[in-house]
This record gives sequence, C-alpha cells and structure tokens, in this order.
Amino acid sequence: MPSKTRRLVLLSLLLALALIMAYVESFIPLPLPIPGAKLGLPNIVTMVSIVLLNWPMTLLLVVARVILSGFLFGNMFSIIYSLCGGFLSLIVMTLLSRRSISITLISVFGAIFHNMGQLIVAALVLQNTNLFFAYFPVLMLIAIPTGIITGTAARGLLSLLKKTPYLNDITEAYRGKLK
Repeated sequence: MPSKTRRLVLLSLLLALALIMAYVESFIPLPLPIPGAKLGLPNIVTMVSIVLLNWPMTLLLVVARVILSGFLFGNMFSIIYSLCGGFLSLIVMTLLSRRSISITLISVFGAIFHNMGQLIVAALVLQNTNLFFAYFPVLMLIAIPTGIITGTAARGLLSLLKKTPYLNDITEAYRGKLK
C-alpha cells in the first residue's frame, strides 16, 4: 500500500494540475447559447484521482479545486453550482468505476450528472423547474462529446502515469482499475 505521504503529494500535484486546467478552460469560449457551459478539463484530473486515490482524497480534491478555482476565476455562485455538480458527478463516476466500464464512458456519465447537479441547483435557486427540463436535453447533448474528450484524455494520462517509476507503488495498488 502506498504511503500517506506519497498519496498526499500525488493529491497536491493533481490539485495543482486541476487548477491549471480550470485556468486554461476559463480562456476557451464555447459558442453555445447556454451560459456557463464548459469543456470540463479539470474532470480529467478527477478521473485520474478516482483511479489512483481513495474516495475521501478524491472528494477533497474536487472540493478544494472547486473552491479555489471559484475564488480565482469565478464567483460565489459558480462555487455553489460547481460543488453540487461536482459532488453528484463524483458519486456517479465512483460507483461506475467499480464496474468494468471504460473510463471514457464513466467520464460521459460524469459530465451528464455534473450538468444535472448544476441544473437542479439553478431550478431551486430560481424556483423554476421548467428551467431544468428546458436546458437538460441540450446540456446532455453537450456532455456526450465533452465527456468523450475528457475521458480519452484521462485514459491517456493514466497510461503515461503507469510508466512513471515514482508512482509504481500507487499504480500497482490500483492496477486492475487502469484501463
């Protein structure tokens, strides 16, 4: 089993990488009529963390990333929406990762449930359930290609990490999950 220090160092590196991806993503405008739609680049790091680390550390990663990126590149509303979407997405992706499902498909479901979590909060805040039903089909269609992109990138990153000698004890512990 990997040492706590190595897992903490890996968590810190993943958090830094997720924040860099959130920063880069803030410069990529998507030509969509839906405000706040993004590629979900930090989700690549969440997928890697699900495979390499345990649930509490991945939850810590998601919460820290959302709060820090919200303060750096967003606002309080973006933090609330992202926390709800990120938490729901993390639950679904973690449950699916325990099955023999490809990481790309898990990422697609993560993107769909992230959008669902954000829409639930928006519908509650605005007290308008029609908002959920109006936007969800469109956001689901957006989630499929973005989930494929982030899932493919996560799979590529994991295959590179498997070759990293520093991570041998961590990747060896989760060898069965690396696909």
